[in-house]
Amino acid sequence: MASTLITVAPTGAETAKADCPALPTTLEELVETAKRCEAAGAGMIHIHIRDGEHKPTLDLSRLTDTVAAIRENTALIVQLSTGGAVTDPYDQRLRVLDAAPDSCSLTMGTVNFGDDVFMNPWPFVTELYRLTQEREIVPEFELFDLGHVAALHRLLDKFGLPYGGRVHCDLVMGVPGGMPGTTDALVAAVNALPDAVTSWSATGVGRTTLTVALAALSKGGHLRVGMEDTLTLAKGQPVTHNAELVERAASLATLAQRPPMSPDEARELLNVKR
Repeated sequence: MASTLITVAPTGAETAKADCPALPTTLEELVETAKRCEAAGAGMIHIHIRDGEHKPTLDLSRLTDTVAAIRENTALIVQLSTGGAVTDPYDQRLRVLDAAPDSCSLTMGTVNFGDDVFMNPWPFVTELYRLTQEREIVPEFELFDLGHVAALHRLLDKFGLPYGGRVHCDLVMGVPGGMPGTTDALVAAVNALPDAVTSWSATGVGRTTLTVALAALSKGGHLRVGMEDTLTLAKGQPVTHNAELVERAASLATLAQRPPMSPDEARELLNVKR
């Protein structure tokens, strides 16, 4: 039976701990979150970290400790964000790979991000990609817009396949400035993906979460959920733990007769080094 990779993105870099006390920002909270989300059906965790004051950071020692702790306590694929916060410099974003994650995000272009700009110029994208190939880290190509899909064609044509030979993408939808979180936008993006793509997932930000999840499942895709992307289960019903979002995604996937895959199955899907 076909199954579904569920990735949990528990923290992000945008929401303040003071505004959302349930957001996991300490190492202990991240480990507890990872364990509960794995039990609920997650196969991969997409990690942003915070400092002692709960502010976004790319501190290498904290990243390394986080990777080690998640590996020690779960079987999840550990994916680190190379986006960080929109203000993080390029050199620090490249150094994320020094923490030796299983996977990392690789955003395929610059995008307006609400009132900010998430900068990903082509020289940075290509340098990061070549580093993932050298370090044997599997990238997940983040696509915020159709132009990013075109950039992925260009990248693969010029630099070849990623480490492991599989091409996995995540459509990040509903960000103000990116593609909308609609079924039509998802279908357009998926139909434009390179032939080399072997799997893809979709993320619906905010109110688009359910629309994107249902569209992705109906189109054969996988799911990313988590408090990085949405803080409510329904109007007036805040998320109290990331596991709630994973449990809902697992229920939808099971209803679609594509139940959640285990971390081991996810490693086979992405060809992540064991």
